[in-house]
Formats: sequence, structure tokens, C-alpha cells
Amino acid sequence: MNAPLEPAQASAEQAQAAIADEFAFFGDWTERYQYLIDLGRKLPPFPDADKTDAHKVHGCQSQVWLLPSGDARRLDFRAISDSAIVSGLIALLLRVYSTRCAQEILATQPRFIEAIGLAKHLSPTRSNGLAAMLTTIQHYAREAEAGRSFD
Repeated sequence: MNAPLEPAQASAEQAQAAIADEFAFFGDWTERYQYLIDLGRKLPPFPDADKTDAHKVHGCQSQVWLLPSGDARRLDFRAISDSAIVSGLIALLLRVYSTRCAQEILATQPRFIEAIGLAKHLSPTRSNGLAAMLTTIQHYAREAEAGRSFD
């Protein structure tokens, strides 16, 4: 397993603000989609051995795998998709939620989705997949708060 990344921002809310600022630089959605694709390409490698049903996010049209590590004090997530745009969405979710404590994960609503206009520019299937990924992250945070650790 790769070493977990340190957060670029000190809190999930700061990460969301930084994402909104970055997307504000782009004039149209063609540029924003390209930026999403570029973000997805920068995700760390995800070993094929971890692409199992146990790590698969159900409810996504694309193939998505999400793997937690850590405990309630700090949860790290690694994830990947077979879709370039979905991988970009994963990169945004990981930036907001990975390397945070379970309590912060559960308390943080994904306001960046509305702030960057993403909700209006995703197909219904991608919106459902984004919701499924967020639900999975929150599920792991609830399990961690209940005392489970992931290794």
C-alpha cells in the first residue's frame, strides 16, 4: 500500500474553499471537465489486487473501488475508477475527506459540488455515482466512530 498523503488543506472546509477557487479560474465547462480529467490522472496507483468486490462502490455506472485505512482519529482513502471524469470526481472527494478524522468527515457536507456548479453539469448516472461514493466514505467514517479500524 502506498503511504497516505498529507492533506493539502488543514480542514475539509478549507479544501472545499480551495476547490471552489480553482474551478473559478475556468471560463467554461469544457475547461472544467478537462481539469477534472487531469486531477483523476494524478491519483496514486491503485493495485489490481485491491480491485475486489469488497472495495467496489455499488451504485456507480462506472467501475469504482474505494479502500479505507486508519481509524476514527484519521481515515485515509484510496480510490480509482475506469472512467476519467469519475476519477477526477474521486480526486475531489479524497481532497475533502481523506486524511480527516471520522467526526469531521461526517460533519462535512459536500458544498463544493454546488459551489463549482458540478451538480448542474453531471449526468444523472454520474450524480448517482458521486452520491454512492460519498455514502461509502460516510459509511466507513461511521464504522470508524463505532470502533472499527481499517488496515
